Amino acid sequence: MNGLRLNLQFFAGEKTEKATPKKKQDSRKKGQVAKSQDVNTAINLLAVFLLLLFIGPYMLGKISSLLSEFLQNSMLVQVTEDSAPLLLVEVLKEMGLILAPILAAALIAGIAANYMQIGFMFSTETIQLKLEKLDPIKGFKRIFSIRAIVELLKSILKISVVGLVTFFVIWQRIDEIMILSKKSIGNAMTTLADITVKVGIYASIALLILSLLDYLYQKYDYEKNIRMSKQDIKDEYKNIEGDPLIKSKIKQKQREMAMQRMMQEVPKADVVITNPTHYAIALKYDDQKSAAPYVIAMGVDFVAQKIKYVAKENDVVMVENRPLARSLYDQTEIGQAIPEEFFKAVAEILAFVYKTKGKI
Repeated sequence: MNGLRLNLQFFAGEKTEKATPKKKQDSRKKGQVAKSQDVNTAINLLAVFLLLLFIGPYMLGKISSLLSEFLQNSMLVQVTEDSAPLLLVEVLKEMGLILAPILAAALIAGIAANYMQIGFMFSTETIQLKLEKLDPIKGFKRIFSIRAIVELLKSILKISVVGLVTFFVIWQRIDEIMILSKKSIGNAMTTLADITVKVGIYASIALLILSLLDYLYQKYDYEKNIRMSKQDIKDEYKNIEGDPLIKSKIKQKQREMAMQRMMQEVPKADVVITNPTHYAIALKYDDQKSAAPYVIAMGVDFVAQKIKYVAKENDVVMVENRPLARSLYDQTEIGQAIPEEFFKAVAEILAFVYKTKGKI
């Protein structure tokens, strides 16, 4: 018997259930999300090389002009210890302007890649200093874990794929490469730049495909790591239910729904008996449901005024009877038939109502 109990406890503690939305939200607050760094790298590289494909000639021209101007100035003007820093600053400023589109493309691509994977998220949990991370035993376990082996295999695969792509692109242009020595320096540099950009684009596309597979793996691994046991789910539910704020919100919602349902019943009433300002009790008589009239709505103060408003909007007769309204409110509940002691008084009121409406 004890063995059976232990087995049941073991299975209850197994993390076999999908994480609840609250568990995922808590993990997200800690910075734990499904994310592949390879996606960021691939999209960054692809954005940069695509931009180079379109504005590369323009950038090459600007760099050539800058170098020519620098060389001409250095020949015409003597470079001194005082003028050298100013000249260097000017060159760096021009180079910064030339490279600015590349840096902007990389920044935008990095932000877009992050947003596509995890949306907007800010968490300081991952950058906090945790002493357990300095534990050499845990560090050794991480190095020789299954995840580390997977990362090693991924790296080998990426290197192999990029190497093959590079080889095929260069092999297709091998004739042009073989005659580079016969070309002028400018044409040779143009050819090499074109080959480099093509290699970069094709390698980036290959990396992007691999990174999508890596993202699927990271998502699977993330879902696996945040799985919950049946006991975890029960404990979480108890904690949520025990939160006074959540409980008050649930009760408030329940009251609102009950109020809405009650107000939907008021138009079906035969009569509303009022105090007239403090109480309102809506009664209905249906011999198919009850042998006596029964309460379908009741309330005091604000609720009573609302019942009267709905009754007026739907042409339900209202009868003022202070003692009867107070007694019915104290001694009946919604959905309950009126006590026998009120039969005569209510019967007289219903007879008056039916006569007013021409039903008798």
